[in-house]
Amino acid sequence: MLAGGRSSRFGRDKLKEPYRGAPLLHHAIRRLAEVCREVVVVVAPGAPDPEPPVGAQVRVARDPAEGEGPLAGLAAGLAEVRTELALVAAGDMPELSAAVLAEMLKVAREAQVEAVALKEGKTYRPLPAVLGARAARETAAALLRRGERSLTALLGALRVAVIDEPAWRALDPMGATLLDVDRPEDLNR
Repeated sequence: MLAGGRSSRFGRDKLKEPYRGAPLLHHAIRRLAEVCREVVVVVAPGAPDPEPPVGAQVRVARDPAEGEGPLAGLAAGLAEVRTELALVAAGDMPELSAAVLAEMLKVAREAQVEAVALKEGKTYRPLPAVLGARAARETAAALLRRGERSLTALLGALRVAVIDEPAWRALDPMGATLLDVDRPEDLNR
């Protein structure tokens, strides 16, 4: 889980903000923990370790340097992954649907691909995503050496299975899985 951003649009550490009775970060950790044995949370280099929700197994990875972008954070997290697949989400995605995440993992196990993403409109979203950990590690390292910083570039370099919007919305009719909190007013959606 990527949690190393600066919250610049939010104005303060949004991952500690209360959302439906718990810190924003706790919601994303809980959803991932429903479908994953372990959750790796990537934080900024000097940030304190996040306090996980009670009962969640969380390991912390650190961005190598401040402000290097989400691809560098992802690479730091992937370095800690001990499984064949990595389910990646952002810490500011409080309404992830466990059913959608489980479907993404199922597609990743069955398809001959290196990543799985969700289609929204005419394109796919970079998060949440399921990545083949080895292919994603190698590709992310190559992209970072070329100065790339975006998750979209990573997915563009991998073989991706895209789950069409009607298919994943059958599991999450409101589309809440894609909610991400960028500004304080997003907490009220």
